[in-house]
Amino acid sequence: MQTSDSSGPTIIGMLTPSSNTVVEPYTAALAWPLFPQVSVHFGRLRVTRIALDEGSNDQFGIDPFLASADLLADAKVNVIAWNGTSASWLGFDSDDRLCAALAERTGARATSAIRSLNALIGAFGVKKLGLVTPYTPDVQQQIIENYAAIGVETVAERHSNRSDNFSFSEVSEDEIERMCREVAEAKPDAIAIVCTNMRGPLVAARLERELGIPVLDSVAFTLWGCLKEAGIDMTPLSEFGMMFGK
Repeated sequence: MQTSDSSGPTIIGMLTPSSNTVVEPYTAALAWPLFPQVSVHFGRLRVTRIALDEGSNDQFGIDPFLASADLLADAKVNVIAWNGTSASWLGFDSDDRLCAALAERTGARATSAIRSLNALIGAFGVKKLGLVTPYTPDVQQQIIENYAAIGVETVAERHSNRSDNFSFSEVSEDEIERMCREVAEAKPDAIAIVCTNMRGPLVAARLERELGIPVLDSVAFTLWGCLKEAGIDMTPLSEFGMMFGK
């Protein structure tokens, strides 16, 4: 395995919503084949509700990100990532600005969940997307419109009509699998499970083998983006999805 710094392990820092209970255990499970050459560490900022209103949007102001990033920077992280999908409805440029600020503040390479997803959409040549989320219809529609603006048509979607961020983790793997199978009927080029508090990584890997198309889960593609930034050989993670061959 190659890392960007052969003198020691690669240290990845991830910022995650305070109410998220999925990111840490699932990321640890996915990244385990790379340990101890790669370790992943987490910081939190308060995010409890997802909606299209000022109160929800205020959760994603820059100051809480920088405060959490300052603490992660003490661990001398090589890469720092926003492990949340807010840019999918706030606009992709919001993550561009955030990542620039995180890189300047910490000196680490910076990425995010949605920047990683969009890179994979490009790498796989996705023009027709199946979208699975836990969100409310208005948030879902904003995501669909943002992808349409970059030439990606959402040909089928399913959502759980939830706004409480903690509750996203309560959507079962069986329910996620059902939603993915339903959008697969529209023959998308890929399926995206968009929310880092959904229990999708292992479901996605199983469905890929069955459906023969990329099933891009948020927890998995955020890790993918970090490993790509760090120049890590991802071959040991190939069982977790097609993305790890990109």
